[in-house]
Amino acid sequence: MGYMVQMSRDRFERLVEDALDEIPDDIAAQIVNVAILVEDEPPDDEPDDLLGLYDGVALTERDGWAEYGQLPDRIFVFRNPILDICDTQEDVVREVRITVLHEIGHYFGLDETRIHELGWG
Repeated sequence: MGYMVQMSRDRFERLVEDALDEIPDDIAAQIVNVAILVEDEPPDDEPDDLLGLYDGVALTERDGWAEYGQLPDRIFVFRNPILDICDTQEDVVREVRITVLHEIGHYFGLDETRIHELGWG
């Protein structure tokens, strides 16, 4: 591991909230029953350098009422891997924003290519 930017968990969680606040209202209104969670590390069965993870059924793959009453989809943002790849506090702000947008892209059913075309990581 390289140099790790130091940042409190509270500050990091505020950056995630800030990134969510930047999502346009018309898009944010379509994000329903999704929990956004900050974890220090990815799960053991995922790469150590994973920055974020979408766990759920993309909107494009849902069939209406079948999901009624289901547990929320989850978007994870992994704090330590993001801090590991950043050199400055500003890098962390940018990387958190990109990671949040990237995982929301997966929620909307976008593949990696389309997410990158949109500039979402």
